[in-house]
Amino acid sequence: MSRDKSIPALATLFAISLALLVLGPSTMTSQSTRPAISEKARQLHFSSIVIDTHTDTTQRFIDGDFDLAPRNEKGSVDIPRMKEGGVDAIFFAVWMPSKVRGPIAVERAQKQIEAVHSQVTKHSNDLVFATTADQIRAARAQKKIAILLGIEGGHMINSDLAVLRKFSAEGVRYMTLTHSGNCEWADSSTDKPVHNGLSPFGKQVIAEMNRLGMMVDVSHVSDKTFHDVLAVSKAPVFASHSNCRALCDHPRNMSDAMIRELAAKGGVIQINFHVGFLSQEFRNAERADPKINQAIALEVQKRCGNKEGCQLIEGDRITREYVEAGKLPRVDWTKIIDHIDHTVKIAGIDHVGIGSDFDGANMPFGMEDASMLPKITNALLQKGYTEGDVKKILGENTLRLMADVEREGKQLRGEK
Repeated sequence: MSRDKSIPALATLFAISLALLVLGPSTMTSQSTRPAISEKARQLHFSSIVIDTHTDTTQRFIDGDFDLAPRNEKGSVDIPRMKEGGVDAIFFAVWMPSKVRGPIAVERAQKQIEAVHSQVTKHSNDLVFATTADQIRAARAQKKIAILLGIEGGHMINSDLAVLRKFSAEGVRYMTLTHSGNCEWADSSTDKPVHNGLSPFGKQVIAEMNRLGMMVDVSHVSDKTFHDVLAVSKAPVFASHSNCRALCDHPRNMSDAMIRELAAKGGVIQINFHVGFLSQEFRNAERADPKINQAIALEVQKRCGNKEGCQLIEGDRITREYVEAGKLPRVDWTKIIDHIDHTVKIAGIDHVGIGSDFDGANMPFGMEDASMLPKITNALLQKGYTEGDVKKILGENTLRLMADVEREGKQLRGEK
């Protein structure tokens, strides 16, 4: 829900005029939604390759009443807002609850993969499907947005390496090993451990992902699973949408030691925008009054029924209503910068990127959708980051990681 801002008419006209001067010519509608950033930041942002490694927009395709082409009132991602935010590449997550198991999980994942491909085909003037770092660069040269796929939860391969290979052949470029619950061969950070990290079959999964050139995603996994992955994987690994435990003590976030170990392996942590992972104050408030989340869940069910895409979007909107009513603390988008900056300080500039969790989590105020991403570039410049450093955070680190994983896969397959 957008905040009610009753501004006198003259002030409104002045604000619009100032925005037009700062940001350049455009339509009045799109201009009013763009963040006010410096001209230097704008030029840097739109000359950089901007990659978001995790969004849950895929669920909206399955609901059957959503299309990427028009600007949408709800949610965070569509073609107009991706263009306004300078997005060059975006990973759509294939997701379902961890409790969905067996052949039905494979079938549902397949439908989501097909739905993403369908959107790319339908909007081929703006979108192109990509599987490699070079294809992302080629898409930018064509002035198109590269669309990529990630599987969010190892339960969707049904403990079958043949399914993993099938998903890879259909363009899936990473797999998050678990979601909120354990899968059959790996422990989750938010479930009771049953495998002591990776099971023997889980180690086979990592080896096969390395061979396929798929990125291993350690977001959501338990600390023990994380360490097992680093010990087994021959390629660098990454966290597609995770934050810093030192700033917000949530088991989904990574400790400083884990981030350093990830970096030492050549990996990247992609900073998540979810307020419950950004803000300790917000997490404390949620834990202090569990009835709030229960009430939000009931209202989500009332508004959406069984439509999972709708549930994700409305969960964000209803949470925002609770914040505006003073029942939960407000979290500002600048917390994202705090987590980026912390990661850089402990792991170095080459090991941080962006994995927003748009359309799947509760967004902070000021980062409601993809059009707001230039604010990150502006803030990093204001903190003293160099233009080269900002480019790394926006996308170059992710491209380097992808290329490293692809190279290792070719070597393991015996290809030149």
